[in-house]
Amino acid sequence: MIQRLCKPSKSNSFFLFGSRGTGKTTFLEHYFSPKDTLFVDLLDIHTYDQLLLDPSRFEDLIDAKENRDKRVVIDEVQRLPRLLDTVQIQIQKRKRQFVLTGSSSRRLKQKGTNLLAGRAWVYHLFPFSVFELGSQHNLKDLLERGGLPEAFLSENKDSAHEYLRAYISTYLQKEIQEEQWVRNLEPFRKFLSVAAQMNGKILNKSKIAKEVGCDDVTVANYFEILEDTLIGFHLPSYHTSVRKAQRQSPKFYFIDPGIKRALENTLSVDLLPQTYAWGEAFEHWVILEFIKNISYRRLDWTCHYLRTKDDVEIDLVIDRPGKKQLLVEIKSSTRVDASDAKNLETLGTDLDKKAEKYLLSLDKLSRKFGTTQAMHWITGLEAIFKV
Repeated sequence: MIQRLCKPSKSNSFFLFGSRGTGKTTFLEHYFSPKDTLFVDLLDIHTYDQLLLDPSRFEDLIDAKENRDKRVVIDEVQRLPRLLDTVQIQIQKRKRQFVLTGSSSRRLKQKGTNLLAGRAWVYHLFPFSVFELGSQHNLKDLLERGGLPEAFLSENKDSAHEYLRAYISTYLQKEIQEEQWVRNLEPFRKFLSVAAQMNGKILNKSKIAKEVGCDDVTVANYFEILEDTLIGFHLPSYHTSVRKAQRQSPKFYFIDPGIKRALENTLSVDLLPQTYAWGEAFEHWVILEFIKNISYRRLDWTCHYLRTKDDVEIDLVIDRPGKKQLLVEIKSSTRVDASDAKNLETLGTDLDKKAEKYLLSLDKLSRKFGTTQAMHWITGLEAIFKV
């Protein structure tokens, strides 16, 4: 059993969000004692149909003599948001702990949905982090098949690829088609492929709309769906002026490189070191490590990217309340030199003169270029997150 970094409350009620396949149910089955926990799986057709037709059966179930002293885990709560009314009453009157998992926040964001008014905390579970895998990690495998548990733990590459293809098919069917979030599935299917190709690039929604054959508003809605179903996230541009930051389009990243490769139909393509594709995949993975670890360690850090009008870029600008700003440049080279730290050294003084600067790469030799710490990517992450 791979030990996850997520450490939710053992007593307070909470939401646990994560895209399908991140292992939410498996994690909770090991995190909580089975004899003290009642699991209500809304992906089970029999359970779902019963509670859909008669929601009062939910209260009868959790208040049954054998269950009344147990915490209650509701899997995929977004399928029946009305259950949250009963959950709130139980939390208020009986102080019971409820754990509510979800692979989509779209229904829960709809007007009128009871989100328990802060009575339930919020956690996220992601595909595997390198700190969870430890010595089991293989960088090439991670970049090619990603960190979704079933893909990573597959016995061979072909099995991982089949799982990822099925994952995309299930996502389109279960999350999109059944929920009727798009009127026509074909443009959305084409959008997914284009969005995967645009992973980690500054978004040009007009250009994407032209490729997909729709308008800008539809493309914006499609990206919103990806965020709401927890399959990707936006990385905003950085500027000390909020108004100016809003003028620069964000980047978009999928939550896992395996998902991204499945969507763009490149699973069968070997990723080779020292190639452009390898560099993009490596940068994607390291940025995901920041997102995962900031979330798991409950840090109030905010991530941005920076690009000047002269196209000079810093991969990550991280504001850390109460601490120095963090500037990160990511290179897939096995040997870096002072020129690789140039952007950090020149732009860093324009941001925060006291900022901590890290050049993370595949070079195993740690050294300093000016005020920039150059480290192997795992060593750097360990230093930044005090692992």
